[in-house]
Amino acid sequence: MKWYLKVVKDNYANFSGRARRKEYWMFVLVQLIILILTLSYASLVDDLLGTPIVESILGFYFLATLIPWLALNSRRLHDIGKSGGYIFINLIPLIGRIWYIILVATTGDYGSNQYGLDPKQQNFDEIDDIGRLNE
Repeated sequence: MKWYLKVVKDNYANFSGRARRKEYWMFVLVQLIILILTLSYASLVDDLLGTPIVESILGFYFLATLIPWLALNSRRLHDIGKSGGYIFINLIPLIGRIWYIILVATTGDYGSNQYGLDPKQQNFDEIDDIGRLNE
């Protein structure tokens, strides 16, 4: 859940930098869980009320998370050294979606690249400073 909140709160419209695979896939997992639970609940409520109110709420939710989702995809593509424009590969029927899944599942560039520092890399300068204090 912390990865989901990191995307939605801390990086709401942050299209710069890099995102790890874990951040990407945890966000996707939480989105799927929310979708499944909401649609399950909707099937019960809609039968009782006869109105598609839950689907409307779900639609507003996905509109609210559209910008963080686009920003996360852009940062994920940056992690493998690609431009955020590669998200448009999804517009190619079938092959584009498969290609995109392979792209976002690819291990990110080791070390820094043109889009920023490696999100997996620890800040060794701080560790070195701590070690020097004890000398």
